[in-house]
Amino acid sequence: MKKAKKIITLILMTGILLSAAGCSSSGNKEEVQRYAWPLGTASPEDTVTHIYAKKFSEEVNRLSGGRMKIEVYPNSVLGGDRELLETCKDGDIPFVVQNTAPQVTFMKEISVFDIPSVFSNIEEARQAIDNKEFYSLIEKVYEKAGYKLLGYADQGFRVMTTNKKVESLKDFKGQKIRTMENSNHIAFWKSLGANPTPMTFSEVYIGLQQGTIDAQENPYEVIVSSKIYEQQKYAVDTNHLPHLISLIVSDEFYKKLPKEKQEIIDKAAESAKEYAREAADKRIAEKIKSIQSKGTEIIEVNEKLREEIKEASKPVYDSIRKQAGDKIVDAYLSKK
Repeated sequence: MKKAKKIITLILMTGILLSAAGCSSSGNKEEVQRYAWPLGTASPEDTVTHIYAKKFSEEVNRLSGGRMKIEVYPNSVLGGDRELLETCKDGDIPFVVQNTAPQVTFMKEISVFDIPSVFSNIEEARQAIDNKEFYSLIEKVYEKAGYKLLGYADQGFRVMTTNKKVESLKDFKGQKIRTMENSNHIAFWKSLGANPTPMTFSEVYIGLQQGTIDAQENPYEVIVSSKIYEQQKYAVDTNHLPHLISLIVSDEFYKKLPKEKQEIIDKAAESAKEYAREAADKRIAEKIKSIQSKGTEIIEVNEKLREEIKEASKPVYDSIRKQAGDKIVDAYLSKK
């Protein structure tokens, strides 16, 4: 946090200098003022998360005619996911782009996105998320927590990689699989008979190499960027969860902006969302080809096994329903 605060101070000073440099002798400050608002992510540059953030920044700049500027800081420069959420709420870092999983600690209703094996394809997931009834409910969750939700992009589905060929439900049994520190993710893998192990992602490659874990789960993009395929023989198309990426802004910061600036941010967010989703679709196909070219086999899960996974994970559904509430869960599942 100390590191983040130092960087925030530097950013604020830079913003002041930019504003001062933009003042003309005519005194028309509003017309020429330049804004440099920080946007933080915990992801590296070569990801859809960064593409989403950069496109949003570019669109804000374009739509405002250069009067509104956003500077993107990737690679946890401004802090990890938890720190970003905390500083975003306070308005120190007004904009954040991140996966929804870390947000469950702050907003229990976001656990709705942890319901496993709901969608047959990513378009179904996007339709459910964009459904007006559901989106308005989830917007209120963010607002209550101090955030303004600007949209969701994604990196497709999360899939499993392993050194054991998975062809039936029993093949999951006993596998030590790395998960994020999310109780719903852990419960899902336990329901399949696996042995989930929460672990910092930076330790995953070494963990696979040394045999501390047998398997892991992530979107294809992460599997390629981190070269997980070097340690795994199979990528199993479990498609158990959509890997959603949220774009949020401090609600207090947003509400203080003039209406015309709010409209620019809203339009930029919508354009960036569509752009990021298209990029995700293209990149997933490329990443799958890359994995296969390295010798890792893609295992497609048949409908019988998919239904067995869904049935086995029913207790997780019930648990998440209690966390997120019937109204939000029903709205999410109604347009699947």
